[in-house]
Amino acid sequence: MSSSTWEIVTSSLPQIITAAVKYTIPLTLISFVLGLILALITAMVRLSLMRGPFQIVRGLFWGYVWLFRSTPLLVQLFIVFFGLPNLGIEFSPWIAAIITFTLNVGAYSSETIRAAILSIPNGQWEAALTLGMTRRQVLFRIILPQAVRVSLPPLSNSFIGLVKDTSLASSITIVEMFTVGQQISAKTYEPLLLYSLVALVYLVICTVLTILQSYLEKWTSRYVPTQH
Repeated sequence: MSSSTWEIVTSSLPQIITAAVKYTIPLTLISFVLGLILALITAMVRLSLMRGPFQIVRGLFWGYVWLFRSTPLLVQLFIVFFGLPNLGIEFSPWIAAIITFTLNVGAYSSETIRAAILSIPNGQWEAALTLGMTRRQVLFRIILPQAVRVSLPPLSNSFIGLVKDTSLASSITIVEMFTVGQQISAKTYEPLLLYSLVALVYLVICTVLTILQSYLEKWTSRYVPTQH
């Protein structure tokens, strides 16, 4: 590695890492937490036993999931940031990104949570209700703890995917680490080097998350009998 290349690396890497800490990681964490809350609410509504007019609510949540799972994330970002101002609704780039990522994560994760809950045998519901527990108690004490273990791998994959998807925020002027890489590349004329550095930072972040996922899976499965 030549001295000039090494100089570019040593001067660029701190800027890329700073952008990751300042924008990429917070954007991922905030959007994912809010998305999980929205996903849980959506899954509960869609699994509820609503009757009559309340079925309209279920239909609205179904439509939300259908819409956000059927359209590209980049298009959703552009609609929220560039399109809604035509209706008099304006958001800062940061808020627009959080809203879009939250809605996108909520739609996909709601299906993961819903499937995890449905995977729990109905016999467990029936047994708990027979013992005098309310449906709320059954849900929070018996069903959801098991559903968490089932849904953890796909939800972890969604979280890791969101880390990489935050690079799309550059399209609405958020200066996250991909944008920083682009800016430095334009000055140094070293696109291969700069984009490789950005990829390296993404790789490190996602590797750490993968290791944490492995530990979480083991922890949530600690009471599950090991099959030999």
